[in-house]
Amino acid sequence: MPEVVSIVKGPKEAYEGMVDKGVELANKSAIKIFHQSLYAGFYIGFGGMLSMVVAGGLEEAAKDNPTIQTFVFAALFPVNLLIILLTGGCLITGTAATVAAAVFEKKLSPIQIPRTFGISWCGNLIGGVIFAAVVTYCDMNVGLTAKLAMKVAEKKIKKDFFTTFIKGIGCNWLVCMAVFLSGQAQDMAGKMVGIWFPISCFVAIGFEHIPANMFMIPLGMMAGADVSVLDCLVKNFIPVTLGNIFAGSICVGAGYSFAFGALGQNTKSHLPVSRVSREDLDMATIDQMEKNQKEAEAKEMSAVPDAGQAA
Repeated sequence: MPEVVSIVKGPKEAYEGMVDKGVELANKSAIKIFHQSLYAGFYIGFGGMLSMVVAGGLEEAAKDNPTIQTFVFAALFPVNLLIILLTGGCLITGTAATVAAAVFEKKLSPIQIPRTFGISWCGNLIGGVIFAAVVTYCDMNVGLTAKLAMKVAEKKIKKDFFTTFIKGIGCNWLVCMAVFLSGQAQDMAGKMVGIWFPISCFVAIGFEHIPANMFMIPLGMMAGADVSVLDCLVKNFIPVTLGNIFAGSICVGAGYSFAFGALGQNTKSHLPVSRVSREDLDMATIDQMEKNQKEAEAKEMSAVPDAGQAA
């Protein structure tokens, strides 16, 4: 019987693929993790700037219906996560889930958590700030774009620490779902849909995403927002980072390890290797998995009587 091929992995296989991504990332050198994180910070800037420019131009329309500006901003923003996830970029938000999940599955040492989290956080910050500085230098952070940037930056430091922390949890739970769904889909269109809905959802709701804030708040500050560096760190960056990490590591990493992995004492998926991520598997492992698959198929065939025997 020919193998039934699906273009969508089941949730258990998607979780195992997420674990593999965490192992792959942690096994990279510090400079490679930083490089992927720096690029991810730049890509956050591309999507963030797109949203700022287009949504900022809707100021007049937003006076009658503020939802229009929010919807357009949220609809355009996911382009950055699409680029990041499909080109191997590294955000602290996704790292919080993938590396933590690999630790829960005992495939990584716990020391990899502060290592990978710290490097990706710094890379995202530097990339976001550089991109904000570049667009400001190019006189692109002006007019209605600058006005919206200042409004966003000032709004992001208004809430108390715990409220901002909770908003960070809500955000990264959805971001990690985008990572999860992207891993389930095996074609470009499916990945785009899987990324777009959760990301636009968190943006429209108003949750807090630390890599996005690493671009948007500095952009607003450079435009003249009444926000100090201390305000930025204490009232936003710290609580949002903690909330994002809690959501990624506990809500998603630990939650799905309980559902499909070691924390719930689940057995590993027996689906053929063609349905599982090969990204971080060495050739010996792949050869062994394919050998096991062929042996299982041969055993099934031998157990089925042919037409002559049946007659």
